Parts: sequence; C-alpha cells; structure tokens
Amino acid sequence: MSSDLTPDLETRQLLRRFGHFTAVDQIDLSIARGEFFSILGPSGCGKTTLLRMLAGFDQPDSGDILIRGESMLGVAPNKRPVNMVFQHLALFPMMNVADNIAYGLRRRGTDRHAIAAKVRTALESVDLPDAGDKRIDQLSGGQKQRVAIARALVLEPRLLLLDEPLGALDLKLREHMKVELKQLQQRIGTTFIYITHDQSEALVMSDRIAVMQRGRFEQTGSPTDLYYSPESAFVAGFVGDANRWRGTVTQVNGDTVQVSTGNGLQLLCSSKQTPQQGETVSVFVRPEAIGIGEAAGGADNRLEGRIANLLFNGANSSALLLCGPGEDEVRVALPQTGQYRHLKRGDVLSLYFSAAQASCFGGDAA
Repeated sequence: MSSDLTPDLETRQLLRRFGHFTAVDQIDLSIARGEFFSILGPSGCGKTTLLRMLAGFDQPDSGDILIRGESMLGVAPNKRPVNMVFQHLALFPMMNVADNIAYGLRRRGTDRHAIAAKVRTALESVDLPDAGDKRIDQLSGGQKQRVAIARALVLEPRLLLLDEPLGALDLKLREHMKVELKQLQQRIGTTFIYITHDQSEALVMSDRIAVMQRGRFEQTGSPTDLYYSPESAFVAGFVGDANRWRGTVTQVNGDTVQVSTGNGLQLLCSSKQTPQQGETVSVFVRPEAIGIGEAAGGADNRLEGRIANLLFNGANSSALLLCGPGEDEVRVALPQTGQYRHLKRGDVLSLYFSAAQASCFGGDAA
C-alpha cells in the first residue's frame, strides 16, 4: 500500500539500448504527486524513448519503473494508471467533442450514466462546459488541445504524459497555451510529465525540469536553478540565451577564475568546478546580466563595443555589439524603460558584468 509520500513515479537505473546505441542510460528519477515535471533536451537525446517506456509502449533492457510504488515491468499500456497526449492530438473527426472524451470510458464498459457525468466534469475542468455537441472541426487549436487533455483526464490517470503537445500550434497560440496548461495542471492536481525541446515551454510551466543529453540527465532542478545556477556547459548553453567565450585559464583564486580568450579578452568568472591553470574552458554570460554604461562602484569585467545590430522584439529587445580586438559578438538585453530608443548601428557602448554573473565550465556545450 502506498502512502501520500510515495512518489507518483520512480525509475531506477532505467536502460534502453537499440543495438550499440544507448538511448536511455541508467536513468534514476523521482516525481512527487501533483508535480509538473518536464524533460527538456534536443532531438535524439532519449526523452521520447523514456516517455514511451513510462507509457508501456516500449520495454527497458534493465531497471524498473514504479508508479506509486508498484512496478510496471510487463504491465500493458492499457493496464497502467497513465494516459498520454500526443503532439498531433489524434482526435476523432467523425465524433463530436463529448464522444471523443467518452471514447476510453466506453471501451472500459463504463455505465452510460456515469459516462455522461464524467464527460461533463471533464469538460468543466478544461473550461469547455458547453462544447460537448460541437464537431472537432468547429474548435480552435487551443480548444482541440483542451479536448485532448480532457479525453486523457476523464480516465483518471495518476500520470498524464504529454509528448510535445504544443509543437503543432502557431507561436501566439503556443504562448497562450503554456499559461493555460500550467493553470489547468494546478487546478486539477494531476501529475504532468511533459516532454519538450522548447526551453521556454519548460521554464514557464514546470515545477522541476530534467535537462537530458545523450540518454542521461545533465541536471534536474527548478527553472530558476537551471537558469541561474547551471552545473555544466551543456545546461548553460542549452537553457536560455547566453554569450559564450572559449578561453584558457590563466589564474585561479578560490572559485574566481581568470580566463584569456583566443581573441584577446581577459575575463573574470566564477566556477563551481576546479579548473587548472592552462585548461580550456567556456565562459557563459546572460544578455540581461550585462550592464550598459559605467558600473557604480566598479565591476570585475568591462568591455567596449560597437553596435552591429539592434534586434527589436518588444520586451525582449537586445543589441549585438562587436567587442575587443577580435570583435567578439556580444548580445546585450535592452531594459524596456525607453532610455535606449535612440541607439543606432555604429554607436559605441561601455559594458560591464561581475565575475559572479559569468559562469565558467570545462568541456563543450551543445
């Protein structure tokens, strides 16, 4: 018998190989009840293979999958307390909304009066209480998305698996649905496991994120942990935007490291690792961490650059500058207070950032 403290999902040393290729490499994972958990990574990293094993569509070569403490090894997909929402939704166009949602219940042999009540509840849970009689082709993209989720939730799964369900939507609708999905999950309390290669989706919606590369989890943590405290060059380069320099360590003083880049810049940065003098490293600095003008009280790093391009994107506008003797391209976020509206190509700006805002890692980023 499971207790409320038993994780909704655990994987233990989960391994899946295809010939000589290891798609999922001994993954350990624990997801608490009611979490919105995302698995984020590039194409081919193993995230979809992992999701298919959780759903029961594929079997691991070794390891275990436990849902509320019960092993799922050998349990057929339709016998597992999970349901799945696919990228292309797979709604039945010949059925109306209510019949789409009721489909799984009918296959279970549920009483028709219970089906009607459950469908009404499911429609209310996704804020479509009056849509039951509508045809699928009468719905917007966002409404179809919610119907697909209602069809999955009506079966009362312990886990809802979502395989890049926003990928087929246009950009504006995708932005809207990110907020809707997060609010829906918080309202119903079902554990969501969400697969995506889109960092924005993962950062906006998730309670926790696992960043996956080459079949392994590089780092697992909250969105703020991953963004502000990456633990590897891959995570620093993959999650969010960052300026990157390659260089050689010339001095180490505790967790502060001096790096000389190939184009002649001298940078002070921080490192949780212990790089050695002469080691080749990558330095990452977020565009919004770079100040413009003269730093009050001084700064660890100062650059001067000429504006090569201005990238207007509303609240996410930025400038690309060419800095240093090698004209390294540096992206700087422009604060949206109006004081930089006068900037133009060719203007020269002073830039600054602290060592604490520059993360240093050995190895290569993606």
